[in-house]
Amino acid sequence: MNNFNIVWICSDQQRWDTLQCLGFKGTQTPNINRLAARGTVFARAYCQSPICTPSRTSFLTGMYPIAHQVHQNGAGVFPSHLTLLPKLMASAGYYTGHIGKLHLSATRQMIEKRPDDGYAEFYWSPEPFPEWSGNHDYHAWLWSKGIDPEAYYKPYLDQHYGPGPAAEYRQVRWAGDRAERFIQMHSDRNWYLAINIDAPHPPLNPPEDYLRRFDPADMPDPAFKPIDLEHQKKFENVDQQAKCAIDPWRAATDVGESDNDELAGPTHEAPPTAFNIWEMRAAYHAEVAQVDDLVGRILDILTETGQLDRTIIVFMSDHGDMMGDHGLLYKGCRFYEGIVHVPLVISVPDSPVHGSVSKALVELVDIAPTLLSLSGLEVPEAMQGLSLDQILLGKSPLNHHKPYVVSEYYNSLRFRGSRGSRASMYFDGRHKLNMYHDVGIGELFDHQEDPNEHYDLWDSPDHRELKAGLVQSSFSAMMLRSGSGPERIEDY
Repeated sequence: MNNFNIVWICSDQQRWDTLQCLGFKGTQTPNINRLAARGTVFARAYCQSPICTPSRTSFLTGMYPIAHQVHQNGAGVFPSHLTLLPKLMASAGYYTGHIGKLHLSATRQMIEKRPDDGYAEFYWSPEPFPEWSGNHDYHAWLWSKGIDPEAYYKPYLDQHYGPGPAAEYRQVRWAGDRAERFIQMHSDRNWYLAINIDAPHPPLNPPEDYLRRFDPADMPDPAFKPIDLEHQKKFENVDQQAKCAIDPWRAATDVGESDNDELAGPTHEAPPTAFNIWEMRAAYHAEVAQVDDLVGRILDILTETGQLDRTIIVFMSDHGDMMGDHGLLYKGCRFYEGIVHVPLVISVPDSPVHGSVSKALVELVDIAPTLLSLSGLEVPEAMQGLSLDQILLGKSPLNHHKPYVVSEYYNSLRFRGSRGSRASMYFDGRHKLNMYHDVGIGELFDHQEDPNEHYDLWDSPDHRELKAGLVQSSFSAMMLRSGSGPERIEDY
């Protein structure tokens, strides 16, 4: 085992284009910039599902959803046969801790059933809002400071975006307090710490002083053209109970001030029916700024305790948010870049490629085997991700890792007359093929000619041969990732 600590910071619903170090406008992430200067930014990282639970299961098991079979949010229990990375780290002698959201099974108005996760210290907080009684460590922290969680958040329960509660008592501040204590208390041993915060997940109610830093007029426009509204008609025969944002964003000439009497709640599940997309984007980036402050606090405490130069740091998010792209909001039902393309920064002590940007295609499923490899531990046969350790150590090309990436979901976008849609994405770096398998709908985008994915080539006569080849490649990719079951030890 190598003498590295590991801190893994996971935000919730953060887009890839929120990293200032990659040159994106509108965002302010000086502390993630600090981390990037010490590590490698993976500019083309993709999640394995645009939904929380299957994505989190993938990056904690190193397996694809089609193999681990945890496809939906709200499941009653997490499968006992799946082994999570923290369990492996604990078995190898690491002292393990978890702060924040786990979300491997149902959390709505209930305490999540905790699996055999291997965490020695476990501080659970699925989201900031008070839907639960008991076992919510963030709320216990608020009570210890004389703050009633319900009263603190009540004024903001019906607010989709806008100024929110003060920074002093926010979930990111609690997470920083818990992390600081953990890092200080265990400086004499090898440890693994996971920090999973809710921001920038909707509702977007950052502290007012954060929101003032972001002028809606400075926000980049969504990836939107009028042709997108026509394209969304492919998906108009939708069961509106599905947890996805299918209401089209209005073109610039039609968007004015929001009519807050038309809000569709609850805010963290359904998108608003009226909104100003630039104000919403400003609130989103203000939430990201809170995440950035947490990253800075972790870097500072590692420096103060003399542990920075022996700690691997991972920063990423489970999936993105549409934020008005193509007329959509929120998450869960499509494979546009805004939702499947995610931030990923990894810092390894003494790496010769510090401050680098990799344009290799990588996936969140690659993180677990990466951390095991960097720690000198064996990667289990069941893990399907491909370790990034050779890139991070400067031993393989910076811009090549795998020839394609995949993503999938089940029962997120429900069509009338259908039990629940199953869909998959295959992206080879240029062409992205999306198939909605049980309803006869597909999409094909050419990123070289159309990087913002406005022009669907699925029905183009000129692209039939290309589409047929991509369909075959996609099918082969999914079959290869479907899993092999127990280890084979004999011929029969």
